[in-house]
Formats: sequence, structure tokens, C-alpha cells
Amino acid sequence: MSERIILRAGEALVAGGPPNTAAEPEVIIGELDGPVGTALATLTGDQVVGHSRVFALLNTDIMVRPVTLCVSKVSVTESKYTSILMGTVQFAIANGVLDAVRAGYIPKDKANDLGIICSVWLSPGVIEAETVNHKALFDIQRRGMTEAIRKAMTNEPSIDWLLENQDKIVHKYYQMGLDGKI
Repeated sequence: MSERIILRAGEALVAGGPPNTAAEPEVIIGELDGPVGTALATLTGDQVVGHSRVFALLNTDIMVRPVTLCVSKVSVTESKYTSILMGTVQFAIANGVLDAVRAGYIPKDKANDLGIICSVWLSPGVIEAETVNHKALFDIQRRGMTEAIRKAMTNEPSIDWLLENQDKIVHKYYQMGLDGKI
């Protein structure tokens, strides 16, 4: 039996694909009988207009394990956005969770004992886009989810790396503000 996983946090950014396909999941992972389980149950029962919370599914009636709750970071008001978020992206997140189990980032023997809360970002640009590359969107979102889980479960980046690199990193949007682009 693996040791208890009380609460792990991770995030990832995967970009570089066609427009509106970048992924930036943020995850919280932990035991269902601990704070993550309480948060997961609370979020599931406390739906908020524009920020629906849904389980990650391979298809209707096929939920993945560990149970994963998808929560939109962006207010959802358009049916096209909803369909893509609760279709292609939800499917990608579900596959990313299973990829993380297969890779050993999440112990298989803990699949029924853990819960994951995933804050999901889908570019609002998909609403105006004439076409969306669903295959690229799926692949990028899937990879992003697996990477966020990997980083959560391996505690990356480490505090030593952060302290060593703190002054070498400038936030993209801060720099754009400095450059007068925002």
C-alpha cells in the first residue's frame, strides 16, 4: 500500500499548437477521505452559473479513476464554448488522468482512494474561431493534464530550483505590461 497523499498541487502550460488550443491545467490531488475529498464533494454539490463542475469522462457514463472534477477558469456563456469544454477538453483531461496512472505518477493501487480537482482553461477565442482543430486541442489538453499531475506528484518545481531561478524568470504578462503591450 502506498503512503497517504494528503494534498498535492501542480500546474502545466502546453502551447505551440494551432490557435485556441493551449492548455493550462491546475490540479489538486489527494485522498478522498481528506481535504481534497471534502473540497471535491463541496464543489460538485455547489454549482455556480458560468462555472459548471463536471467529472472527467471518457464518454457519457464512463468516468475515470481517480475521480476528477473539471472546473472552468473562464465563465462559460456560449453553447459552442460549452460543447468544446465539455466534449473535447473533458475527454482530453480524462485521458490525461489515465496516462498519469499508466506512467506511474499516480499509484494504480490508489486510483479509487484519490480525487483530483482540475481548474481547466480553454481559450475564449474558440467562440469566434471559424474552425477549431479538435485533434490538436485534444492532444495538447491531454498532455497538459498528464504534465500537471506529474509535477504535482513529484513536487516540481522544487524549492531549491525556484530559489535558484527566481531572478532569472519574468512573467510573460508582466513583461508585456512593462513593454506597453497591455
